[in-house]
Amino acid sequence: MESLFTWALFLVILLACVIPYVRRMRRKEALALEATRRAGLDAQGPRAQHPRIDVSKCIGCGSCADVCPEGDVLAMVAGKAAIVNGHKCIGHGLCAEACPVGAIAIVMADPSIASDLPGLTPEYESNVPGLFIIGELGGLALIKNAVNQGRDCIDTIARRLRRAPGRGGAQDPVDVCIVGAGPGGISASLRAIENKLSYVTLEQDEFGGTVARYPRQKLVLTSPVEFPGYGKFRKLEISKEELLAFWKKISERTDLKIRTREKVDGVVRGQDGVFTVTTAKGIYRSRFVVLALGRRGTPRKLGVKGEELPKVMYSLIEAEAYTGAGILVVGGGDSAVEAALGLSYQKGNRVTISYRQEAFSRIKERNARRIQEAIGKGAVRVIFKSNPVEIRAKSVVLEVSGRTQEIPNDYVFVFAGGTPPNEFLARAGVRIGTRDLTSEARAEAKLKGRAA
Repeated sequence: MESLFTWALFLVILLACVIPYVRRMRRKEALALEATRRAGLDAQGPRAQHPRIDVSKCIGCGSCADVCPEGDVLAMVAGKAAIVNGHKCIGHGLCAEACPVGAIAIVMADPSIASDLPGLTPEYESNVPGLFIIGELGGLALIKNAVNQGRDCIDTIARRLRRAPGRGGAQDPVDVCIVGAGPGGISASLRAIENKLSYVTLEQDEFGGTVARYPRQKLVLTSPVEFPGYGKFRKLEISKEELLAFWKKISERTDLKIRTREKVDGVVRGQDGVFTVTTAKGIYRSRFVVLALGRRGTPRKLGVKGEELPKVMYSLIEAEAYTGAGILVVGGGDSAVEAALGLSYQKGNRVTISYRQEAFSRIKERNARRIQEAIGKGAVRVIFKSNPVEIRAKSVVLEVSGRTQEIPNDYVFVFAGGTPPNEFLARAGVRIGTRDLTSEARAEAKLKGRAA
């Protein structure tokens, strides 16, 4: 009898612990599914590299969801890991590393998703012989990917040049022209120095490319990567400022030369196989070209009256340069929210976000949490279902749910995306079309296995 009582007591205690846990898990699953349905994202899967989950192996521990730096890409659904916000995934791969049973593999997107990407070989070469494309423009986001690709494609170029006779004359073209000085371009340039190649690196803006235009203290690196000229870089959660300082230190040590504020207007391959690269400041001849451009391209404009005023900008470099001002941030993505938060921290700023949708639906979980805190404290005001219709010298006119509203304003920051450089690529002869990224990944793995 005593034994039966003991077992009954044990069962009661067990149920008291298990039932609340099960309820919590089911509540989280329901919230995750509801968030997905509400955002209308069920059909919007990952754009490139992303996790594939083997549910037969998944034990439902949730470690993959917890470790994801992007927030709510993964969630527990019916006791198993599932992708609930695939469009937010940019391929960190930390979920695969965290899975204790190996139920997650990092794979490439379905070919139907990659219909607007340039066709590339596993060595990142386009259909134009000698013209390589790396980084985000080639289909993969993430600084780590761009750094690795910049390093690897220069190694490919160096191997080909070693087989090319007659290099070294004073009038010879340079070995490689690198367009872009972001993560991929800097990596390629440093690798060119390591391989003793002659090179010219052109950047339309400033050293660091897109990274230099990120909001202050934005986390830009979350996994180890090998940088040319340095070796394995193991520090995690590095900010924009730290990464730029790190790059500048390496560039000074290696005497890296980058021509900033020089936009490339055209790239043409001659009949002799040598490229002519044209900018407003000069003409360069090169045996190979590496395009390390972002997909954002030219910032997308609002097309409203007054947008030509100098108070309107399309990127935020240093938030502390703006104080005591009425600021409007247009957009509802991570860039807009991060810029608004950075500006709200500066003394005296009055920051308003104008977003055409009725709620934020595509921002990282940490940004969603931070913006809600800022709204609660009154640091940021958000006007949903609104669009700017006119920008004036000291104000902005918004259309809000069919009515106009004028608010005082000193600066407008527009984060409405950008136009990809497809026209530029077309002039260079690069074909844009459907790419089977899964097949490319298999081919690349096979190639690397053969090389090993």
